[in-house]
Amino acid sequence: MENKVIFEKGKEGRRTRYLTKPEIPLKRADELLPKQFLRENLNLPSLGELDVVRHYTNLSRLNFSVDTNFYPLGSCTMKYNPKVNEALASMEEFTHVHPYQPSTDVQGALELIFNLEQILCEITGMNRFTFQASSGAAGELTGMLMIRKYHAIKKNKKTKVIVPDSAHGTNPATSSMCGYQTVIIESKENGLIDLDKLAKSCDSEVAAIMLTNPNTLGLFEENILKISEIAHKIDALLYYDGANFNPLLGITKPITMGFDAIHLNLHKTFSTPHGCGGPGAGAVGVSLAMSDFLPAPLVDKRGEDFYLNYKIKHSIGRVRSFYGNFNVLIRAYAYLTSLGADGLKRVAQNAVLNAAYIREKLKQYYEPCSILPSMHEVVFSCSRQKARGASALEIAKRLLDYGMHPPTMYFPLIVNEALMVEPTETESKETLDNFIEAMINIDKEISEEIEKVKNAPHTMPVKRVDEVYAARNLNLRWQSPGASF
Repeated sequence: MENKVIFEKGKEGRRTRYLTKPEIPLKRADELLPKQFLRENLNLPSLGELDVVRHYTNLSRLNFSVDTNFYPLGSCTMKYNPKVNEALASMEEFTHVHPYQPSTDVQGALELIFNLEQILCEITGMNRFTFQASSGAAGELTGMLMIRKYHAIKKNKKTKVIVPDSAHGTNPATSSMCGYQTVIIESKENGLIDLDKLAKSCDSEVAAIMLTNPNTLGLFEENILKISEIAHKIDALLYYDGANFNPLLGITKPITMGFDAIHLNLHKTFSTPHGCGGPGAGAVGVSLAMSDFLPAPLVDKRGEDFYLNYKIKHSIGRVRSFYGNFNVLIRAYAYLTSLGADGLKRVAQNAVLNAAYIREKLKQYYEPCSILPSMHEVVFSCSRQKARGASALEIAKRLLDYGMHPPTMYFPLIVNEALMVEPTETESKETLDNFIEAMINIDKEISEEIEKVKNAPHTMPVKRVDEVYAARNLNLRWQSPGASF
């Protein structure tokens, strides 16, 4: 395979000539921009079209993606999303809608938002939803700002928020951003929240308990009703981090568990590919008692017409511009209406089945973090492998040589040498078997050919790097041959 970089492939005078001379005379760049913003020599290679196509095609092959590889990234739900939803979200009737158009011109878009809210209310049991927040973390902040205002209106003196040690890192960060002291509750040996420690920590100054259920160990909090009772006795609210909502679809509802506010990651659960920062949507749902605190506007219906309702009694105000990431809402609506109630339930059942299958097949090689059954994801400890000379990081790097993206590493922090595996519902048994075989082979290599593991990856464009050196000596500037910066 040719290893020349694109700058070495160029030849003076080589180019593609498909563009005809424009009928309208064009102005030169130096007529439009001040000269200090222009460079004479860009040092760009002269290439034919085929060279350019091959360059970008080969670059795309260097990326891991759900479309090309198994991507079992735990707690992030990197699942395959139907391409038909991408096509629907790309329709001109949606992409050409402008947020400044009057409501009378965008009735279809408002109807979609209205219907999506009704569906999510049915799935979760919540009373209302807002779609303004453009990420899970932003949705979480939105929910906690509503909780803070709820207590302010009631003149409750609340200074603390309780978060289990298995929580996502955004939970304590959000608590702090809202002005609260974060109280961490340690998990029991089985990975669930310690009820005794929780009860002792719940005094009259606790504003909320933030929970992920199933938690980040992939375990369902079986005492959730008792947790809800403890919270509500002291007029604290129960907040649901919905990043792990996949296994509950059609099985149970957060409102049934006693939650007062939730966020759902539409880009994880409901069909928007995510990664690299977006796009996302952290839909925030609330119980009836919290509905007056939602960001304005909400989409409501009067007769046959849809309109933007700005009259929210105790609204916390906007949390972002306009109505959120509308293209994400289109995908979610298409996904939900195409699957229906029965389809969503199968999503949950298959997500749990796939994780349980991996756990059962690998438990004799890699130690599960708990004796309790896993739900949509399973967390293994690589402590046995570490004792034989290979860390979770090295196992993850070796997995790259098998053509698979590594699971989440070293999270949750309460598990030594953690690997968090979320296979999702979209993967076949054959794919899972290939992953299982690869993990078993790596365990065998640790005993018989450990250097293969410790020096991995061997097949990637970038081989083994020194992460500590890279973190301490950042060099983010690339300099092309002959360029001057």
